[in-house]
Amino acid sequence: MTRIGSALLTAALLVGTAAAAPSSAWAQAPLPTAKPEEVGMSAARLGRITKWFKAEVDEKKLPGAVIAVARQGKLVYYEAIGYRDAAKKAPMAKDSIFRIYSMTKPIVSVAAMMLVEDGRIQLTDPVAKFLPDFKDQMVSVAKADGSGYDMVKGDRAMTVQDLLRHTSGLAYGEITRNQPVKDAYKAGGMYKPGDIDFDARAMTPAEQNAAVGKAPLAHQPATQWEYSHSSDILGRVVEAASKMRLADFVRERIAKPLKMADTGFWVAKDKIGRVAQAFDKDPATGNANKLIDVSIVPKNDSGGAGGVGTAADYLRFSQMLLNGGTLDGARLMSRTTVALMTADHLGERIRQPLQPGELLIGTQGYGFGLGFAVRKQAGIAGVPGSTGEYMWAGYAGTFFWVDPTEHLAVVMMTQAPSPARAFYRRQIKQLVYQAIVDEPAPGKQVSQTAN
Repeated sequence: MTRIGSALLTAALLVGTAAAAPSSAWAQAPLPTAKPEEVGMSAARLGRITKWFKAEVDEKKLPGAVIAVARQGKLVYYEAIGYRDAAKKAPMAKDSIFRIYSMTKPIVSVAAMMLVEDGRIQLTDPVAKFLPDFKDQMVSVAKADGSGYDMVKGDRAMTVQDLLRHTSGLAYGEITRNQPVKDAYKAGGMYKPGDIDFDARAMTPAEQNAAVGKAPLAHQPATQWEYSHSSDILGRVVEAASKMRLADFVRERIAKPLKMADTGFWVAKDKIGRVAQAFDKDPATGNANKLIDVSIVPKNDSGGAGGVGTAADYLRFSQMLLNGGTLDGARLMSRTTVALMTADHLGERIRQPLQPGELLIGTQGYGFGLGFAVRKQAGIAGVPGSTGEYMWAGYAGTFFWVDPTEHLAVVMMTQAPSPARAFYRRQIKQLVYQAIVDEPAPGKQVSQTAN
C-alpha cells in the first residue's frame, strides 16, 4: 500500500489522459460505422430515440444524454441530445465526460478477472488472503422477535467470487436495513447521511479496509444477494494482488489497450469543462442533486462508484465483452472468462429478496454474474431482451447492456440521479429493440399468427 500511495502524484498526471489516443478520438465514431439497414436495423425507427429523448429535454425532465448503439460490431446510432450543462445552456457533446458511478463495477470486475487469468487470484480465495482486515468478521443477525440483532460468527469466509457477485455479506449504508451494519459504516466513515451518497473517496485504501473489516456483515457469506461495497473491496483486492494502484491497473491493463482515453477515477484540469452536469434539483422529487466532485484526486479509487468516462469509451469496453474479450487486436481476456462472468452465479440457493433486475430497472427476470445482471430467460422481465444479455447502470443515470444473441452493445450516458432513472433505462431498451427489423438468426423461432 505504501507503493500505491507514493504513486499518487504520477497517477494524477496520467489518469486524466488515460490512453494514447487523444480525447476527441472517438467524437465521431468509437467503432466502424454502418447504415442501420446493413445490420438489420431501421434508421427511421432508431430516429425515435432522438425524438423521444429530445422531448424529455424540452420538457426539462432530463438535462441531456449521449446514446450509442452498435450491432454486429458496427456503430449505427450515436447522438448527443440536449445539454451538457443545462444551467449554462451548454450543448451536450459526444465527448462529454460522465460520472459513471456503479458502471465502474464491471470495469473493476474485468480487472479482477484479468488477475484470475494471470494466476494471481482464484475465485475461491478468501478475501482475507489479500486483505487481513477481513479475517473472522462477525455477522449481524436479526432476532426472530424483532427486538434487535445478535452477533454471530461467520459460517465461512467471504471469497473473491462473493465480492464479484455481491454475496459477500457486505452492504451499503445508504441501502441496508441492518442497523448495526449501518451504524458501523457510519462510524467508520463509509456512510455519511446528509452528505453525498455513495462517496467514500476521502479515505485511504488502508482506512477503508479497516472500516469495512471492523463492521459486521449483514448476512452470512454466499447466502444472500445484496448490493454493496463489494466492488470497492474488490478494487482493494486488485491492488493487493497486482501491487498497483487501482487507477494505474485500469489505465495500463484496460483503458490503454482499448484506447479509452477519458476513462479513469478523476478528470484532469484540461478536461473538466467537458464534464456533464445534473440539474440543480431533481425534477421528479424537487430534491437537490449532489454528485461526487471528479476534479479532485481521490484518496482511494472507488471500484464501486468512482469512475468517469465517455459514452464512446464505454461502448468500446462493451464491444470488447461482446467480442469475447478482444477489440481491434487487443485481447484483455479469453472468451471462456467472459462466458464465466456473464453466466448467472446466484442460482436457486442464494436468497434474493430484491432481485438485481428489480434494483436496476424495476423488473424481475435477472440473476447476477461476476459484475453484471444477467437475463435468465426471454420472458418474466418487463422489457425486451434475450436470454444471456447482461447489463448494469450508475447512480447518476448511466446505463449499458450487451446482448450476444442480437449482437448488440448499447450505452446511454446522462447525469440524472433521480428515482426516474429506471424508467429511462426501460425506455431506451424498448426503443433500441423495436428498431431491429431483420429476420431471426437460424434456429431462432418467431411466433407467427395466421391471417
